[in-house]
Amino acid sequence: MDEIDQRLIAELRRDGRAALSDLADRLALSRATVRARMERLTARGEIAGFTVLTRADVTAAPVRGLMMIGIEGRGGEKIMARLAGLPAVMAVHSTNGKWDLIVELSTQTLLELDEVIHRIRNIEGVTTSETNLLLSTRKAGRR
Repeated sequence: MDEIDQRLIAELRRDGRAALSDLADRLALSRATVRARMERLTARGEIAGFTVLTRADVTAAPVRGLMMIGIEGRGGEKIMARLAGLPAVMAVHSTNGKWDLIVELSTQTLLELDEVIHRIRNIEGVTTSETNLLLSTRKAGRR
């Protein structure tokens, strides 16, 4: 992947629905070149796909946090399923190191976040946790 491919991917991250002509203008390339590069990047698997962002995906939730969770035994899948069913849970990640799971949380108020944390801590198999509030977020490739 050369520098032009990297710039093209950066532009697609900013706006995955950008017209070929707009991408060509931004990159100072012809439309045919942009189309050929996109087809090549897709065929090689460098671009794995395109997705839709909903309003909920781009609307900043007032209260967001990351909760690191330690679990006991082999109940990880069951705990992950319970976590994924909570409305305030945006994502559940398994990880290595000190923590077994990292949970992305999003609520409207600190009180709601506190209630969700309490619920999660009461799930059977959860032994310890630590929660950090997200104060600001910068996404890669976004203006």
